[in-house]
Amino acid sequence: MYQENIVLCGSSKYTKKFYLNEDFNGLPKQVKDELKIMCVLYTEEIGGTLELQFDDDGSLSLVTNAEEGDLLYDEIGSVLKIKQLQKEKAELFEQLENYYKIFFLGEDA
Repeated sequence: MYQENIVLCGSSKYTKKFYLNEDFNGLPKQVKDELKIMCVLYTEEIGGTLELQFDDDGSLSLVTNAEEGDLLYDEIGSVLKIKQLQKEKAELFEQLENYYKIFFLGEDA
C-alpha cells in the first residue's frame, strides 16, 4: 500500500497551471480533458489550488488549499463548489476510483 495520497491531477490559481500525474496518461482523452476543465474552472472561480487525490484505499478526495494571506480565496465558495462537483461529477469520480483500484491497487473488477 502507498504511504501518501497519490495525486491524480491539480490546478493552481497562483501558477496558472494544470498538472496531470503522468501515471494516469492511460486515461481516455475525454476524461483528461474533463478533469482539466473542472480543475481550471474551480481555481479561476474560487482561487487557491485544487488537487484530486487517491488515498491508500483508492478513495478519491478533492483537496483545496490557499496561500496564507490570500484575501481573494473564496473559502465559503470553496466548500459549496466542492459539494457541487461531488454531486455533478459523482459518476466520473466513481469510475476514476474503480480505474485506480483495478490498475494501481490490483483489485478485481
